[in-house]
Amino acid sequence: MLPIDLTGKRALVAGVADDAGFGFAIAKALAEAGASVCLGTWPPALGIFQTLLRRGKLDEALTLSDGRKLEFERILPLDAEYDVMDDVPPTVRENKRYKEHADFSIQGCVDRLRADFGEPCVDIVVHSLANALEVRNDLLATSRKGYLGAVSVSAYSMVSLVSRLGPVVRPGGAFLSPKAALESDTRVLAFEAGRKWGHRVNCISAGPLATRAASAIGGEVTSPSGQRSKSFIEQMVDYVRDSAPLQAPIVAREVGVTAAFLSSPLASGITGCVLHVDKGYHAMGKGVASVNSSS
Repeated sequence: MLPIDLTGKRALVAGVADDAGFGFAIAKALAEAGASVCLGTWPPALGIFQTLLRRGKLDEALTLSDGRKLEFERILPLDAEYDVMDDVPPTVRENKRYKEHADFSIQGCVDRLRADFGEPCVDIVVHSLANALEVRNDLLATSRKGYLGAVSVSAYSMVSLVSRLGPVVRPGGAFLSPKAALESDTRVLAFEAGRKWGHRVNCISAGPLATRAASAIGGEVTSPSGQRSKSFIEQMVDYVRDSAPLQAPIVAREVGVTAAFLSSPLASGITGCVLHVDKGYHAMGKGVASVNSSS
């Protein structure tokens, strides 16, 4: 047996606010392999998430395969739209969902980790961030500010995380993102972080999953019978399932265990890689579902 052993490693998973989605699955897989896990959570969702944890509403999801319960080492407020607190506008600072948190910027998260654990103190950094005020808008109805804000959080924040966390990540560290939008940046960051610190940077291109973030993709599609409606993300899941070589929906755990492998010493020779976890859908040309529907 060749086990994935992350005992003694500390991970920061940025972008977890519930028990659904890739971020939580990755955090759980890393814990299964022995790592301690810290979370960075969007301030507007942090209070609800902590309440669910405190009341035991997520206990079943937190149960590991050996019966242990996943305990997060830290849950830190993190709004990845802001590199430092000086970037935060007064309207956000005074918002009731933000004002209770002293420093929720990326640098604030780094400073808190350094203060609590010393330096270097992290081995694995996972970027699973996606939030924006206008995410439900059609593209034509999205403002420049809304568009740039979404790209800032979903994509540029990975650059900022590598830049600011690089110095506090232990030698041989691993950065990872389950996000196709970062494929090009992954290759550049792999070179720069590898040459500068010896860290690895990889990306998982995952199949569609009906997470809370993905459900923000607007619109519904009425079924041919007219009896029920499906959201765009639900239709995407169905289409990929029907078209992929392995005809089954992607599940979050499949991305989680892939992340655990990429974060482990077993993947020490892998960097700058975009690894597809999509039941083989990326290898298809014209979708089988579209062929069948046209016949």
